[in-house]
Amino acid sequence: MMTEPTRIPPRDDRATQPAPWRRPRVVLWTAAGVVTLGFLVALEIVARGYGFSGPITEQSREVIFAPESGPLLYGGLALTMVVLTWRQRLIALGIAAGVDVAFFLVRWALDADMNFGNGALWVVLGVAVLGLTRRTGHERALLLKGTGLGLLLVAGHKTGDTWLLITSKTRATVLDAYVAAADHALADPSWLAGRFLDATAPVSTGILHVVYGQLPLAAALLGLYQLRRVAVERRFPAHHLVRTFLVIGLFGPAIYMIFPVVGPVFAYGTDGGAWATANIWPDTLPPVTDPRPIPFDGITPRNCMPSLHTAWAVTLFVHSRDGSRAMRWAGTFWLAGTLTATLGFGYHYGADLLAGVVFALTIETAMRCSAHGWDRAGVRLVALGTTVFAAQLASYRWLPTEMAARPWLFGPLLLLVTGAVIYAYVRTARAAREREPEPEVPGPRPAPEAEESAEPTDSAGAAEAATTGTGTAGESGATDAKPELV
Repeated sequence: MMTEPTRIPPRDDRATQPAPWRRPRVVLWTAAGVVTLGFLVALEIVARGYGFSGPITEQSREVIFAPESGPLLYGGLALTMVVLTWRQRLIALGIAAGVDVAFFLVRWALDADMNFGNGALWVVLGVAVLGLTRRTGHERALLLKGTGLGLLLVAGHKTGDTWLLITSKTRATVLDAYVAAADHALADPSWLAGRFLDATAPVSTGILHVVYGQLPLAAALLGLYQLRRVAVERRFPAHHLVRTFLVIGLFGPAIYMIFPVVGPVFAYGTDGGAWATANIWPDTLPPVTDPRPIPFDGITPRNCMPSLHTAWAVTLFVHSRDGSRAMRWAGTFWLAGTLTATLGFGYHYGADLLAGVVFALTIETAMRCSAHGWDRAGVRLVALGTTVFAAQLASYRWLPTEMAARPWLFGPLLLLVTGAVIYAYVRTARAAREREPEPEVPGPRPAPEAEESAEPTDSAGAAEAATTGTGTAGESGATDAKPELV
């Protein structure tokens, strides 16, 4: 005896889902936004207390007044435009250029300060307004993420400038004597590189000035390459270069407050003026004596420990490994050029560079794990990098004389612990890459499974119809779906 199949209604679990504003990712992004805003407000208050404007004021004034850096604002616009289609990008660029021309004419008529970039900032803000007023759901979130990325690039630069001013005002003494003594264990690489550039100038110095100064441009180009498919896929990759760059720029200046250093060209060279202990860089090595804090001016930033230029160059090198051969060679060239420039121009000591390498790889690992999920290897590497970085700072501060007296011991030891972090990162990154699923090969999609009909039908006929896709519109399993490319 045939029995009618029982139709079980689909389960509706919408009532058990949390409200959109209570979902974990929404809560996380909201909390991050609140913390960032609070940090900027606090920084603005501290800056006002020292008599200069903070990042919020500096950013706001560029809506109308001449910007400090037009290329920086257009770099922010380029990051925002990764969420736009090509037609929208052309419109955005046209509007930005038109606004800048209008501002140029007004400033020329009023004999005001001349610069460009207001149009780029206006378009970035316009994308945010468009997302809030004319888009909903995923499209709104995508436009707001693009806007946030562009504004964070500019705000990060403003925040860094404010941090550097605060370091010069709040740290009356610097610890260059300690780092210079510790650097004897590494054979004083800044003095060696300085002599090399003096001997090969102006060719070497001309090339390295470009490499050192255009590191943000190289990073922006690589970041745009990594984000090139956002407009097509309508989503950002889980991890990319810009994330690590911004976090390095956020946490690095905080270390400047703990370990203020100005660099050999200031503490021991002509750029330090009357505040320099002696004019001996790079011709004469500093004496190995009991180091003491050095009083210094209230203008020069204390921005050496760790070397953020080294940290950013290492991050650029790491992310360029996933690109083409030309991109990998460019990443290697920029890393080598940046390391040579930071030492040869007297901006950093060798100890700063080692700390910058460990700092960069630790931050990069933490950002990768936050995007792809934490595992045991990632946790161990972050713990190792944090421990080594803290040990480096502690040894520079409390053991510089011993390091200078025993370079045969402490020099290889510094290189060994830094190399251990590099080796652990390479192994962890390689293992994580091997665990990633293989990319899907485009091909025909299978026809969707047929839904059960409310009317009872012959099970064999329904199965055949679902498999072959034949049957009339009223039959169970009928479908007119055609294979399509993924």
